[in-house]
Amino acid sequence: MRVMTFNIRFENEQDGQNGWLYRRDLVVQLINRYEPSILGTQEGKWSQLLYLRDHLPLYHMHAPHRIVDETTQYPTLFFFRGQCELLAGGECWLSKTPEVHRSKDWDSAFPRMMSYARLGAQEKGRSFWIAVTHLDHMGKEARLQQAKILAGWAKTRNDPVILMGDFNDDPGSRVHQVLTAPETGLFDTWQFLNGAEGPESFTHHAFNGSPRKSRMDWILASSQFLVTEARIIKDHFEGRYPSDHFPYVADLEWA
Repeated sequence: MRVMTFNIRFENEQDGQNGWLYRRDLVVQLINRYEPSILGTQEGKWSQLLYLRDHLPLYHMHAPHRIVDETTQYPTLFFFRGQCELLAGGECWLSKTPEVHRSKDWDSAFPRMMSYARLGAQEKGRSFWIAVTHLDHMGKEARLQQAKILAGWAKTRNDPVILMGDFNDDPGSRVHQVLTAPETGLFDTWQFLNGAEGPESFTHHAFNGSPRKSRMDWILASSQFLVTEARIIKDHFEGRYPSDHFPYVADLEWA
């Protein structure tokens, strides 16, 4: 099972030639090139997500009971049709009032949310939870509290868990420690294969392919999974990059 997390960069007119209009086809090409079984996107505004839905016909876009507005950047799951059965799902805001649309607390600069689903795998009788999120880029306390909400969610699942997204922090952070603590039950798929930490593993860049900031895009999984391959995708199309983040892909199998 191939899992991809991909911050597609929100539609921003200040991006000039890197604006969504000029690279949306590159995002679609890259996704089709790697054919993830499950794709989790971040920063997508509703119009961007509808474009992906319409141009990725092999995928189902999961947006359960979503309140739609054009100001929100929605973490969103896409499932390759026929590979998994959708059993349940939902969304919540990473705040003190998770049911309140666009609610935020602590020092969070923006409202942040998670979207999740329970899937039935092809293997008979196997099911698991998958979630995608995007933690705040400014608020240090907010990121920590948002991570605690995610950890609490993972702890209460009765099935194996995969959690992915843009965590806006590095692997040495308190956020990472909370989410990969033994009591949370998740491990970092990149570290599972002893992936090197350093500039070459950084997943953010400025549309130019030069890594910067940190390895902030993670796929975390519970112990029922093994990682067979993990890759930071740095593909470009004649020097043009689909986003200002490199997608990260992990191939998983049942332990």
